[in-house]
Amino acid sequence: MSAKGALVKLVVEAGKAAPAPPVGPALGSKGVKAIDFCKEFNARTAHYEPGVPIPCLIKIKPDRTFQFEIKSPVTSWLIMKAAGVTQGAGKSSEPVGSISLKHVWEIAKIKSKDDRHKGVPMQAIVGSVISTAAAVGVTVVP
Repeated sequence: MSAKGALVKLVVEAGKAAPAPPVGPALGSKGVKAIDFCKEFNARTAHYEPGVPIPCLIKIKPDRTFQFEIKSPVTSWLIMKAAGVTQGAGKSSEPVGSISLKHVWEIAKIKSKDDRHKGVPMQAIVGSVISTAAAVGVTVVP
């Protein structure tokens, strides 16, 4: 591994991190023991419903130690959960479900807690959630 360290981005299901793909190969190639990450990740995501896809940013230092940041669940998953569907549309013109503006607002509140959205106006986050809903085939009704 280089002397600079590395940055690894993964989406792992809450409570289901295992040294199997995708976690094992992604971390093993950087010289990190995947089992150490998995134990800590599973402990920190124990409060989530099992199977929730959680984005994770792992910073690996040159000495092979690591720190990771857990972000809020994936927006499309939150939208599909609110709509009560298990899969998005094959084409965004084919609606698979609908959510209310209240659902959009609640999802935007969850997403606004991420560091990535610090300083971003709530109106912009709501717009992003509505755009994501359209992309997965979920309509937003007033």
